[in-house]
Amino acid sequence: MTKLAVLTFALAGSLVAAQAQDPAPKFKAGVAIVPVAAVVRDSGKRLVRDLTRDDFQVLEDGVPRTIVDFRSTDSAPLSIAMVLDTSGSMRDENQKQASLVAQALLRGLATADEAALFTFDKNLRQETPFTNDGKVIEAALAKAVMWGQTSLYDAVGDTAKRLSEQQSPRRAVVVITDGVDTSSARTPADVSSLASSVDVPVYVVAVAAKRRWFGGGNSGLVNLARWTGGEQVNAATPEQLETAIATLLAEMRQQYFLAIDASTTPGWHRLEVKTRRKGLTVRARSGYTAR
Repeated sequence: MTKLAVLTFALAGSLVAAQAQDPAPKFKAGVAIVPVAAVVRDSGKRLVRDLTRDDFQVLEDGVPRTIVDFRSTDSAPLSIAMVLDTSGSMRDENQKQASLVAQALLRGLATADEAALFTFDKNLRQETPFTNDGKVIEAALAKAVMWGQTSLYDAVGDTAKRLSEQQSPRRAVVVITDGVDTSSARTPADVSSLASSVDVPVYVVAVAAKRRWFGGGNSGLVNLARWTGGEQVNAATPEQLETAIATLLAEMRQQYFLAIDASTTPGWHRLEVKTRRKGLTVRARSGYTAR
């Protein structure tokens, strides 16, 4: 056997061995996969944890689609972008309550989880990288200065885009705010479409008193959260804060992951996720953009 033949045989053997050891799933060539994270609750608002692939139905533009991948686990690491409102309306009591919310959220994270701190007024700033060292984020929190206008929707949209670059399958934007937007160029619908298109749920933690929250015309922000598969919770009091953090962490950890083949028709496609079991409510992304 010539030296060239020996070398070719050795390389071919190495390639076969490498392929045999590769655990990565193989998808159909040229077909994009659309992941969908879903949270399911029963009529008593309790999380439902025992569903299977056959319990779900995914509709795209009203048409049933085949679920090509399904996973259910509560042990995958989290990647959280904490977005702190540092506009002028967050001074004094709101700032104190916002710091307590952020600290409580950090205490609830596991060793394998990561978080990053973003702050915003008119502009968005990333104060820390994504890290599992809570002290780094707490040090940045202590330096926050509340001043300026509030481009809340713009900040949420830009943060969702940055978070989509993180590799963790469990990602979420957690916005800590009094809920008042004064200067955004984007609308709630714009931001919800953007966050949904990258499958990033948005959770809004309201630190202002409830009467101010709803008196400020915040239905758009509440809808934004729900359209992305997230939720809005109140944390204006110590009792609300404890419940809010427990709710957020439980939801983010207990998500179902489904996937469908992406449409070959470019543009926005509306998604609806249902369960075949009666009495259950599903929250998931509202759609995606096929390119």
